[in-house]
Amino acid sequence: MVIIMGTIFFLSHQSGDTLQLPTFPGADKLAHMTAYGVLALTVLWFYGDKGLKNPVRKALVAVLFCLFYGISDEFHQSFIAFRDVSIYDLLADTAGALCSSLVWLVNPALQQKILSFQNGLLSRFQSP
Repeated sequence: MVIIMGTIFFLSHQSGDTLQLPTFPGADKLAHMTAYGVLALTVLWFYGDKGLKNPVRKALVAVLFCLFYGISDEFHQSFIAFRDVSIYDLLADTAGALCSSLVWLVNPALQQKILSFQNGLLSRFQSP
């Protein structure tokens, strides 16, 4: 989760004239949706089977987390040369988080895979 957040921060810290995006229409919004969709999945992975037990609440927390991180990211961009605050970027961020969270929510197999991956990873770091 921290790696994804750091990557988003790094990319948003680039000045607008140095950031290279594909030239098709909406490429920047697709990039926002993808980044925040992945961030939402990492938030869901972080929670795993601890904390909130209700999957709907977990998904809501993931979307809200991404929304607030998106707000902070837009604020951060207001200080970067050739960058500006965009409500459309924030909407794309939230849409990406919402889409990933909904896919996770309606797909118990995906929930189980994320949980199994987390449990497998944690077991490697626990002493026998």
